[in-house]
Amino acid sequence: MRALLGLLLLLAQLAAFAPARASAQADDRVIVAFGDSLTAGLGVPADQTYPARLGARLRREGYEYKVVNAGVSGDTTAGGLRRVDWALRLKPEIVILELGVNDALRGQDLASVRANLDQLVARFQAAGARVLVAGMRLPPNYGTPYAEAFQRLFGEVARARNAPHIPFFLEGVGAIPRLNQADGIHPTAEGYALVVDHLWPFLVPLLRK
Repeated sequence: MRALLGLLLLLAQLAAFAPARASAQADDRVIVAFGDSLTAGLGVPADQTYPARLGARLRREGYEYKVVNAGVSGDTTAGGLRRVDWALRLKPEIVILELGVNDALRGQDLASVRANLDQLVARFQAAGARVLVAGMRLPPNYGTPYAEAFQRLFGEVARARNAPHIPFFLEGVGAIPRLNQADGIHPTAEGYALVVDHLWPFLVPLLRK
């Protein structure tokens, strides 16, 4: 009788442990969406931002990842460096890095922007994260040489760090009025749905089931 009770107790302990462990493993698989207001989702409900929509897409496709929205409106590459340690505490498996456009809109020196982005990628990679670098573009009124150099730097950083690269984060969305809010900069909920569709094929090779 005592042996039977002992066996039942052991089985109960194993049953309680198994789901907790599965949950912990799922929680450990984190994607950090690290960026500015385009990542934060300025002007749309929280469940319509691109990180929220990406989390829903992952679940539909059978991937167990938690997507953390680490977007801060107005942030720059220098600001991103100041909060890397916070992001690393989340132990991300993947980081989608979308920063730099606010630097350029303020006319920052592009050598500094490139150096900051390079440091960001390096810090995340050193912690074991796979980094997807999201490129951005500037409107032509910033001058062709500056705008073209800005567009190139994302690919340059990605190649130097052997990281995958989305050439233009807002491909198919940027400068299309019906997909953007009144400011002409931030996507609508519909626009963010297309952002996720665009980045998906770049992200899939980094995922594991």
